[in-house]
Amino acid sequence: MTKVVSRIQDFLRLESAAGLILMAAALFAIAANNTILSHWYGALLSTPVVVQLGALEIAKPLLLWINDGLMAVFFFLVGLEIKREVLEGELSSFDKAVLPMLAAIGGMAGPAFIYVALNWADPDTLRGWAIPAATDIAFALGILALLGTRVPVALKIFLLAIAIIDDLGAILIIALFYTDQLSLNALGLAGAGFAALILMNRLGVKRIAPFVLVGVFMWVCVLKSGVHATLAGVLTALAIPLAARAETGQSPLHKLEHGLHPWVAFLILPVFAFANAGVDLRGVSLEALAGPVPLGIALGLFVGKQLGVFGLTYGAVRLGLARLPSGVSWLQIYGVACLTGVGFTMSLFIGGLAFDSAAQLDQVRLGVLMGSVASGILGYAMLRLACRAEGKSATKRPMPNPV
Repeated sequence: MTKVVSRIQDFLRLESAAGLILMAAALFAIAANNTILSHWYGALLSTPVVVQLGALEIAKPLLLWINDGLMAVFFFLVGLEIKREVLEGELSSFDKAVLPMLAAIGGMAGPAFIYVALNWADPDTLRGWAIPAATDIAFALGILALLGTRVPVALKIFLLAIAIIDDLGAILIIALFYTDQLSLNALGLAGAGFAALILMNRLGVKRIAPFVLVGVFMWVCVLKSGVHATLAGVLTALAIPLAARAETGQSPLHKLEHGLHPWVAFLILPVFAFANAGVDLRGVSLEALAGPVPLGIALGLFVGKQLGVFGLTYGAVRLGLARLPSGVSWLQIYGVACLTGVGFTMSLFIGGLAFDSAAQLDQVRLGVLMGSVASGILGYAMLRLACRAEGKSATKRPMPNPV
């Protein structure tokens, strides 16, 4: 149990620092695309990159290599985290998982409902319904870190559990709703690769290299199949053994998770943010901000998230289905509900799957930025207020009598 708590604390410290770097990368991207650097910013992202092995050729601009390739590593790490949490962490039993699970369901349904309500009349824009349904754990924990040790660890773990379930929901949404025309041959080869991964797991293979090699093969097959390539990362992660190797006493899953975290947090996600957050603010008007896509995303993140997360959390506790985390107040829960509206990385990623045109992608970025910034500010203010209230009540408590 002590080791599990220690891993969670290490994760929280890493993600909090990564969130601040992510913010800097996003601001740099916005600055680059709205100054004299705009031409070079666009040229960099459209640079063609070709990888060829015999008759197999993968030719994509740099932006798509980032979104399809680097983000597959991010989703691989997400898959490792989901598997660990389900088998031995905060989602390993019903009583632990029920509250964050209900909160996450509310946090996905609320934003989607608001977006659909504002875009119902346009089938083209309706495709973006899932954009505000995701939470960016690095950003959210980065904001939470600004409050320091005044925030209870139980509250941080609650937010982490919501975000992990949220990520699982986003993965299922991508697989079910954002898949292009399928190539059955490529999909069959990917299925054979996944079967090989499961067989290696069942046979007790503990070396990481064979899993990585088959995972790369799966990534190529999934990329060619029409399903989004990042899902290969998740499937590979689910096959990684959790049991420790006899000769080292270390689990392959824990080793990979620990080794990948710094690379994902401090390189892959900031690179993704720089490549995708560069919204062109020149010529933006109030009319553009009030369009159904940016407004649906912004209100989905800012209003839908907090109503969905807080509403289902409150209902579950009042109905006796779950209990609040120890030492956590309702105002703190509301603050966390607001922070789940910071949907930066995952929202931009789903936006790139939902829309193709540059104009629509700029609308997505505007909506994500408006909703995420408003959610982050309100969440920070509510949590700061809650921490101050908790501090005052603590000073009023009588000191115990000496024995």
